[in-house]
Amino acid sequence: MRSMGRAFLVLGTALVVANGAHAQGAHEARRAYFEAVAGHFGLPPNEVTILADWEIAPDEIPAVLFVAGQAGVSPEALVALRRAGMSWGELVVRYRISASALHVPVRDPAPAGALQDAYDRYRSTPVGEWSGIRLRHEEVVALVNVRVIAETLGMSAEEVIGRTGSVGSYVELFAQLSR
Repeated sequence: MRSMGRAFLVLGTALVVANGAHAQGAHEARRAYFEAVAGHFGLPPNEVTILADWEIAPDEIPAVLFVAGQAGVSPEALVALRRAGMSWGELVVRYRISASALHVPVRDPAPAGALQDAYDRYRSTPVGEWSGIRLRHEEVVALVNVRVIAETLGMSAEEVIGRTGSVGSYVELFAQLSR
């Protein structure tokens, strides 16, 4: 019985250590992602970290900064509207940001992963009519993140887009691609 108790103690300790290492790895991935986002938008990293403290998902921070820059509004105003329940699809319409401003060029016909529906709409609509394309919340977030990650890591958009369906977040995707 004593050896079984020791085995549970050793197993419990190993799980605590493993969880701590995972948490540290996740914290490091998030820090690196925030630094990349800050660099892309020409901001100090602490400004991006402050946005994360405002109860907005890390994956949405690039969308906050992109839309704020395009619309000429403060990131704080956008975060307030998101927290009030508006989606990124609604926000880009509200601030008249066309789908063409969000489009990330890719080889045709590149597989588009999680963005397949959005790219199907782009491909089936003449470029002059892209302002009529309505993007969904997750598509806005994905398109901005693809642009930021591809440009930051010096990768093609196709490489990044092809991996968008394989991870749970863009923080994780950035961490995987930056290895």
